[in-house]
Amino acid sequence: MVRVAVFASGNGGNFESLVRTSREWDNPPCRIELLIVDKKNAFAIKRAENLGIPCYVVSLKECADKKEYEEKIIKILEDNNIELVALAGYMKIISEVLLNAYRNKIINIHPAYLPNFPGKDGIGDAFRAGASETGVTIHYVDEGVDSGEIIYQEKLIIDKSWDIEKLEEEIHKIEHRIYPMVLKQLCEKIEEERN
Repeated sequence: MVRVAVFASGNGGNFESLVRTSREWDNPPCRIELLIVDKKNAFAIKRAENLGIPCYVVSLKECADKKEYEEKIIKILEDNNIELVALAGYMKIISEVLLNAYRNKIINIHPAYLPNFPGKDGIGDAFRAGASETGVTIHYVDEGVDSGEIIYQEKLIIDKSWDIEKLEEEIHKIEHRIYPMVLKQLCEKIEEERN
């Protein structure tokens, strides 16, 4: 069973979707062991409490620098034997400290069809650009911003009548469906390679 940690900064909708969906699988290949958040007021913390998932708040402001911050995170991951990290609305750029410890073991979900609209507001950027389509991308995390190897993508045609709230809602529907599916496939692959 692959031990997974989820990182979030805000609402935690994708985190909850991953936990709830993974609990419904027959013979689950992984288990979400913990949540790490970087903001003390993140709603994701409440979701973790409701789901009975241990939650760690690690604040960059309380660390000397990014290196110390990520070393604290690595310690939590190692203490819990975490093998795979799933970013779910985690708004920090991951530096080489954490990347080197978990190379090709950190995945991210991005609310746009990469390489279009990378960065922190993929939905808003697509909406403001008047794009006719966007989508959702799940990719490995590397040194760049939303530039890692793509694992899975799904397109969404944008209806001209949609406001930004409707576009967000449609993107979240796709995210909540595909992120658990891709996580399951990745963990099954890790399990196979182990055996």
